[in-house]
Amino acid sequence: MKADLWVFGYGSLIWNPEFDVAERVIAALPGYDRTFCMRSVHHRGTEAAPGLVLALDRTDGTLCTGLALRARRGTEAATLAMLRARELVSSAYLERQVTLALGDGRRVTAVAYVVDRNHVQYTGKLELEEQAQIIARSVGGRGPNSEYLFNTTAHLAELGIHDPDLQWLAMRVRHIRGLPA
Repeated sequence: MKADLWVFGYGSLIWNPEFDVAERVIAALPGYDRTFCMRSVHHRGTEAAPGLVLALDRTDGTLCTGLALRARRGTEAATLAMLRARELVSSAYLERQVTLALGDGRRVTAVAYVVDRNHVQYTGKLELEEQAQIIARSVGGRGPNSEYLFNTTAHLAELGIHDPDLQWLAMRVRHIRGLPA
């Protein structure tokens, strides 16, 4: 029997996976941090005015909590093809196999997209205020950068996943854009 295809969602894959998901489970990935450390020149910004998107950045002693998404059996090849077209559009992400600790006690191997620290789109750790200013003004092929932030923050909160930096960014970007809190 073929192994299940699990995908780790830590940003937009949580709320917009774009594949047939058979199972969703809260999951933790040790040694990675969810951070706005990648310039977006396609989806949430442009070459002339890059936005920022979340990436998994290898950081010892950290733990990223997100969702393990299991693709419906029989859709594995199509799911991987779609994910590669979406996530590897500029080669700033690297596709990796990672081990996730699921909230129900299982451990699974999953596909995850982590930032390539040697890629030109990698920003390193920007100050939160700088992130907020970029996110507040950027727009790309998939819409405003702020929409990406707001959707991710709202869906993490619905799942009970606390991310203080994202919560602060959402509040600050709303303020910059003159939106209600």
